[in-house]
Amino acid sequence: MAQAAHRPLLDALGERIASGELQPGVVLTLAGLESEYGVSRTVVRETVRVLEAMGMLESRRRVGLTVRPVNQWNALDSQLIAWQLTGPRRDQQLVVVNELRAAIEPVAARLSATRASDVERAELTRLADQLNELGSQGRGDSEEYLRADIAFHDLILDSSGNLMLAATKSAIAAVISGRSREGLTPPTPHHEALHNHLQTAAAIARGDAEAAEHHTRRYVDAVLSEVRSLS
Repeated sequence: MAQAAHRPLLDALGERIASGELQPGVVLTLAGLESEYGVSRTVVRETVRVLEAMGMLESRRRVGLTVRPVNQWNALDSQLIAWQLTGPRRDQQLVVVNELRAAIEPVAARLSATRASDVERAELTRLADQLNELGSQGRGDSEEYLRADIAFHDLILDSSGNLMLAATKSAIAAVISGRSREGLTPPTPHHEALHNHLQTAAAIARGDAEAAEHHTRRYVDAVLSEVRSLS
């Protein structure tokens, strides 16, 4: 699929706002952005439309485009999380999204143990085995491991049967991807982490809600402790 014409400007401007280079209250103009980046007014307008939808910009007549306060941004937007992970707020963002995981994933795993279909239980087991195999081969920092890891956590949230929990998938996937891109995922994952992924899948497969929640909490708490040590 061809890249949208506004994508380069969106990334450039989004990263500047997300990093704090453009502070809340700063006022921009369509004409100024058009001139600074050498793009058409159409590209600028489309970029602004996306950033407004994310809560990062506010457009007002006779004022211009105002950068909004951080607490008004759509914090769960996966693109925003990706921008924040490339800037000086990286460590803080790793912590806050993993705090979200710690609050949500164990509950989702408990629900999954009672609600997942047979197909979902089998797929979770397969993904856990794949993660264990790749990790044991020293490929924990590979794209293949990353894809399997995201699929594993996505499926736990989906199979919980709770649409509100599942709605956090993109945010959690964004921070898993970001952690990998930043070189923070070790080639050989900790044995305990792989073990708890296997145990989580096994508990869900046999319908053991308490064990599913326990083992999920073990691995998300371990990741949270790790990222907190960075900040």
